Amino acid sequence: MAFQKAVKGTALIGGGAIATVFGLSQFSQYRNKHGAFVHVQAAEAVTVPIKSHFPTREQQILALQTTSEFDVLVIGGGATGCGCALDAVTRGLKTALLERDDFSSGTSSRSTKLIHGGVRYLQKAIMKLDLEQYKMVKEALEERAHLLEIAPHLSAPLPIMLPVYKWWQLPYYWFGIKLYDIVAGSQCLKSSYVLSKTRALEHFPMLRKDKLVGAIVYYDGQHNDARMNLAIALTAARYGAATANYAEVLRLLKRRDPASRKERVCGVRCRDVLTGQEFDVKAKCVINATGPFTDSVRKMDDQEVPNICQPSAGVHIVMPGYYSPDNMGLLDPATSDGRVIFFLPWEKMTIAGTTDSPTDVTSHPIPTEEDINFILNEVRNYLSVDVEVRRGDVLAAWSGIRPLVTDPNSKDTQSISRNHVVTVSDSGLVTIAGGKWTTYRAMAQDTIDAAIQAHDLKAGSSKTIGLRLQGAEHWSPTLYIRLVQDYGLESEVAQHLASTYGDKAFEVAKIAQVTGKRWPVVGKRLVSEFPYIEAEVVYGVKEYARTTVDMISRRTRLAFLNVQAAEEALPRIIDIMGKELNWSEQKKKEELEAAKKFLYYEMGYKVKSDQLTDSSEISLAPSDIERYKKRFHMFDKDKKGFITILDVQRVLESISVQIAENTLHDILNEVDLNKNGQVELIEFLQLMSAIQKGHVSGSRLAVLMKTAEENLRQRVVIPVDRSGGGL
Repeated sequence: MAFQKAVKGTALIGGGAIATVFGLSQFSQYRNKHGAFVHVQAAEAVTVPIKSHFPTREQQILALQTTSEFDVLVIGGGATGCGCALDAVTRGLKTALLERDDFSSGTSSRSTKLIHGGVRYLQKAIMKLDLEQYKMVKEALEERAHLLEIAPHLSAPLPIMLPVYKWWQLPYYWFGIKLYDIVAGSQCLKSSYVLSKTRALEHFPMLRKDKLVGAIVYYDGQHNDARMNLAIALTAARYGAATANYAEVLRLLKRRDPASRKERVCGVRCRDVLTGQEFDVKAKCVINATGPFTDSVRKMDDQEVPNICQPSAGVHIVMPGYYSPDNMGLLDPATSDGRVIFFLPWEKMTIAGTTDSPTDVTSHPIPTEEDINFILNEVRNYLSVDVEVRRGDVLAAWSGIRPLVTDPNSKDTQSISRNHVVTVSDSGLVTIAGGKWTTYRAMAQDTIDAAIQAHDLKAGSSKTIGLRLQGAEHWSPTLYIRLVQDYGLESEVAQHLASTYGDKAFEVAKIAQVTGKRWPVVGKRLVSEFPYIEAEVVYGVKEYARTTVDMISRRTRLAFLNVQAAEEALPRIIDIMGKELNWSEQKKKEELEAAKKFLYYEMGYKVKSDQLTDSSEISLAPSDIERYKKRFHMFDKDKKGFITILDVQRVLESISVQIAENTLHDILNEVDLNKNGQVELIEFLQLMSAIQKGHVSGSRLAVLMKTAEENLRQRVVIPVDRSGGGL
């Protein structure tokens, strides 16, 4: 009864306010309906032929070296840079793109995975009567609809719950969310709605029950950000853009304009990072779309130019899927320090973030323990006391650097919007800075419009609205069924391929290896608990992957989902890539070392070592210590004070279980803190103490020894699959 009264009161309170924006809503709907017609025309107006396959990287490098002059040269292979290349090439401009690392290797692969207008930005727009913030939200909501349309295999609507714990908050949040729907107009994904406490807990059973009043559910989009970025790059390549990853810009080239007598940017000197070869690429217009590195490229043009970007670090963590429902996210609108935290299902895991703090610009941002614990504490505030939020369940963690546009003297990054800015320097360098993932297409359109005007290029209007990206043309929600039926793939693998590659999934299925089993017929997995298969590594090389890090982080998303699983997959991935790219044994060793370093520092693996070290405190009850000592001595029969692979093998043989020696070595190495090839009693007790405190979970050695103890009595086979535990 109280809930019904609150809902009625909410409607009365919010109704009058919403009426004030009704005219805006009507205008928005008219504009969107009219725009939909224009959108179809824009996509159909593309006259540039599209190739059935994208060129090889070698062909792209050759095109860069042999083309006398491009119309447009884009520096930066993130979402905005690739968007600029696609926009330019589909207008008929001769286009090139250079990326010093891999496509989406920076901020574009480290997002919250949302395609959204920004609820918090709309709140700021209303509270501060900020028209610019409102326009940004409006544009983002329009672009959200476009992105869901042009890449339906990589994106989908996602309901997000906003739990309410105080009665007065219900009308306040309801008004804000309804306004979000109204601003979206006819492009609103689905209408938001209010849930009672009972219904909220049915949808999100992990939610904290006490003091819960109800909840409001609204819709935004979600996507696979790195794959989306790659799809934009591959689409541009198929339309004829000369795109190359691992091509670093060393300096800008300039010539003196005979008319104005001013120096003008006319190209770049670049280096093929993979071969070391340097060459010039000439262009009428050079575009700087380098995200956090915007100012470094601007200073190549003019050392005295002031900074226009203030970088902000956002950390995310990934936890097991059981922390959230399969198809319902959660928004914490006001954290303990005023930030916003999202808690979302993604790729059958749970992603939580993000933080927002000033940072230095770096190519290798590292998540901090402080930020990880901040996110965990906020998650604990919203989840039921029955759900133990454990530090050890953090499967991966990463930091991304947002390129926020700001006054150089500002220190408060939280008050900075993500509006984008397009500037043209005196020498003609076009720079696109700021913005957000969702609006990459509009940012690219504005950039190319500015480039055409500044450099008098001959081209028409943008053609990218409604232009389908790589894999979207013949995709359907039931495409995966054909993969199962035609190729004998597991259903989970088929669904993964369809949602990753779209209609190109058949090309991956065709090169999948026969398993030799009754089922599945084809498709050998890289690791048992994830649907990534070996054929994706071969196909990933065709998609311009040139390092192992490319494969584990951006062609597949293993590194972002579970760093331990990614590490386990490394040897096989390196073997396959080695064959495709003719790597020497030395090169394979270097790749293994580089990938492990990436996982250790940039994806949160270091946290595992920090949680369990040789100085870790042992906080166990005396009875627990005795119990664990007995378990340890079942393996350490000789009372040496340590166990080795031979000790473990002896126990396993006694219960008729065999585990490969290299697997046993990996299992022991996880706990061997001083790396002397053996696990000592104190290391084992430190492990068990860390597990009890929730700092470590899923230790294979702990599971193996516990199960062996039980099986010595019952003689039941030990399960040896990795448990999927966290850091």
